Amino acid sequence: MSRSFNVVQYGIGPIGQSCLKTILSKSDHINLVGVIDIDPAKVGKDVAEILGLDAPVGVVVSADAEAVLSETKPDVVVHTTSSFLSRMYDQLILCARHGASVISSTEELSYPYDRHPGIAEEIDRVAKENGVTILGTGVNPGYAMDALALMATGVCNEVRSIKINREVDAGLRRLPLQQKVGAGISEAEFAEKKATGMFGHIGLVESVRMVADGLGWNIDRIEEHLDPVISKKEVVTPFLTVHEGDVAGIHHHAYGYDGDELLLTLDLKMFVGAEDPRDAVLVDGDPPMDLVVRGGIFGDTATVATLVNGIPQAFDAAPGLKTVKDVPLVRAFGTR
Repeated sequence: MSRSFNVVQYGIGPIGQSCLKTILSKSDHINLVGVIDIDPAKVGKDVAEILGLDAPVGVVVSADAEAVLSETKPDVVVHTTSSFLSRMYDQLILCARHGASVISSTEELSYPYDRHPGIAEEIDRVAKENGVTILGTGVNPGYAMDALALMATGVCNEVRSIKINREVDAGLRRLPLQQKVGAGISEAEFAEKKATGMFGHIGLVESVRMVADGLGWNIDRIEEHLDPVISKKEVVTPFLTVHEGDVAGIHHHAYGYDGDELLLTLDLKMFVGAEDPRDAVLVDGDPPMDLVVRGGIFGDTATVATLVNGIPQAFDAAPGLKTVKDVPLVRAFGTR
């Protein structure tokens, strides 16, 4: 049965613009009714001008979120504004109060209960009061290092431990991601950025918590480490140059323990020039599972897909704050 949804895109940076293109390509199933962004260079322009399309779309970018939500009354808002929940959760609250469910790429929203318990409680309360769903997702967190691992355990009678490895060639990704992992900076600059606590990949601890919660495991201690990957050669990307001896990116790993027992190992390498990109899940179980995605899951495209494909899940889920473990598995939507 064909379904269609009225959708607002909230935030049109690189990922938001890619979401717009995908939404427009699925016009039989998704009706774009509004676009919100605060960038003065984009406000007041037709979406077509932002995306470089030939024909006008008929939807103009607005900085007035309240007005857009009131006038368009969307079923779902696709939200791509910030990695950090404390900076933008008021945007989610606003959408919920206007009766719109939200699917968001905010990494800290993927499993916010430990890092931001108070905010998570407020979002859940407001969503339930207004009969809508707030869902955080993406490729990582949201799929590669959590949902995929949980799915892998579905054929296991017993699971003793899980190791998840992800290696990404950041040189193939968008400029903001290359900057996020510190490509091209010095080790001293890396140390300064690391000290802020807002640098590198956001969401690894959230993935640990989500997998553990999904399996009913107790995790009483998480060890997290963030180290630079130093380039052994010069690497040129379309956006920047990493010289030999510069930081090429990050090696970020987290370990989840129950007492002294190591249950979860998440190992993420994201750097310019990675030669063996891949996503791998190794389940020590009965039977064991050894999954490898050769070449890795291309994050920019996959993030957009998880958001757009998740529109039906966000709309259909019971009201409240949800994670990807709480809703049906994401699947391709509107491809034919």
